[in-house]
Amino acid sequence: MLTRSRVTAALFLLAVSSAPAPLLAQRPAAPEILLRLDDVGMNHSVNSAIARVAESGIPFSASVMFACPWYQEAVEILRKHPQVAVGVHLTLNSEWRNYRWGPVLGKAGVPTLVDSVGYFLPSTTEFLARKYDIGDVERELSAQMDRAMASGLPISYVDYHMGTAVATPELRAVVERLAKKYRVGISRYLGESYHTMFDTAIDEKKPAFLALLGSADTTRANLIVVHAAMRTPEMDVLFDRNNAAQNSAEGVPLVARHRQSELEMLLSPEFAERVRSGKVRLITYQQLIARAARVPAT
Repeated sequence: MLTRSRVTAALFLLAVSSAPAPLLAQRPAAPEILLRLDDVGMNHSVNSAIARVAESGIPFSASVMFACPWYQEAVEILRKHPQVAVGVHLTLNSEWRNYRWGPVLGKAGVPTLVDSVGYFLPSTTEFLARKYDIGDVERELSAQMDRAMASGLPISYVDYHMGTAVATPELRAVVERLAKKYRVGISRYLGESYHTMFDTAIDEKKPAFLALLGSADTTRANLIVVHAAMRTPEMDVLFDRNNAAQNSAEGVPLVARHRQSELEMLLSPEFAERVRSGKVRLITYQQLIARAARVPAT
């Protein structure tokens, strides 16, 4: 026989289970986190880190540098992980000392975009100071898009390495034309809040990342840009010629340590618990763009 307290509890559970959805939605919605992992295809160390994150099963967006020598390995990795949305990291710079790359079209194809030996210029400032031809820019970025499309990967979006491809209104217009031509979205054009771990100190990356998750905006997607890599000999020697914080005061490269720390941040049990418990909800650009396409224009 049911006691009064047990009857009361049963009636409460029945009332809650049959309540309309607005009554049940008392808890704030979990913030949407959009992880964008940049510089994919730059080298084997970056690709290895991307593989490790993808093997964890989490959804994220991977921005591939199709002008770089290791992009084909990146393509092989990403084919195995359909939960990863793929974008093109439009590239007009080559920033490392002693490790360089040039345009898909080569020095003769786009002569105003390269230095004397055919490599992209190291910084946005140097690129803008150069008398580049906007036609060369559009031809080269189109060639990068063509290479991406020919890879067989489903390309969802574009973004821009070091911001150079959108550094002026004229350059931005090129990117917008390409996005329309290839029917892809543009990162940071979809109302995302923007965050990057790039400038965070090595030992502070994980706590800063977890704090960011805890304070994330619940009204829109939170884009967090990550640069992850395995710390290997090839990464240890990379010297960033643009950002002093990526090297020690004595000139020792710190790039490998920065990127290994960001990898560990993504693979940490604390982050896994946030995802597993539903405290954050991971989305990709493929999902965000599909959702935006369903919203009627106003």
